[in-house]
Amino acid sequence: MPSAQDPFYVVKAEIQESIDKLQSVFRQWERAPDAVERGHLTKEVLAGCGSIEWQVDELDKAIAVASKEPSWYGIDEVEIENRRRWTSSARTQVGAVKKTVEGGKGSSTTSHQSVRGMHQELMRLPNSHQTNTSNHYAAEDDDFIQSESDRQMLLIKRQDEELDELSSSVQRIGGVGLTIHDELIAQERIVDELGNEMDSTTNRLDFVQKKVAMVMKKASAKGQLMMILGLLALFIFLFILVFFT
Repeated sequence: MPSAQDPFYVVKAEIQESIDKLQSVFRQWERAPDAVERGHLTKEVLAGCGSIEWQVDELDKAIAVASKEPSWYGIDEVEIENRRRWTSSARTQVGAVKKTVEGGKGSSTTSHQSVRGMHQELMRLPNSHQTNTSNHYAAEDDDFIQSESDRQMLLIKRQDEELDELSSSVQRIGGVGLTIHDELIAQERIVDELGNEMDSTTNRLDFVQKKVAMVMKKASAKGQLMMILGLLALFIFLFILVFFT
């Protein structure tokens, strides 16, 4: 099975979009009311045919490269054949448009027959002169185009689901980021308050130390000794109170 990211399907979708646009312009060419408008549309159709043919040729070159070693690209011979069949079908459709437009200056009968043949080619309708083998290949082409269309729709659906999941993940990450931001702001506020309290405590401690120093200076040596003994007794009392009760 080819990878969902296979460039072939990306290029194929672009070519198919160009073919659809070409068919729309071709229908305008069929309904052109005068020669002037038809001439303008003829140039547009032929330019579109040339661009699509170049793209199909480049895609054929890429298929030829992949066919030399299909396993390396994650595909098999059946996939290679399906891709070649699609490019051949695209080239046939564009060639029919180009042939019809280039023959548009002929007689009305010839032009009508060419347009009818063009519609048969684009719509994959069997001609009364085709053999059973041709009908078989035309049916296979229809099945291939339908399966490729289904595969593209499935791929688009999966991509939409992946984008939805990615969007949900981004929203969740954004919510977590906002929560972290609020938490950091709260922590910063707590740190600031703690810093202010420490500054206030430091100031009060400095004030007490200064008061004690002033008292110590004013007291006599005996008074200082008594104070030390009192503090020592208080310390012993508190020590006993804490560790033996």
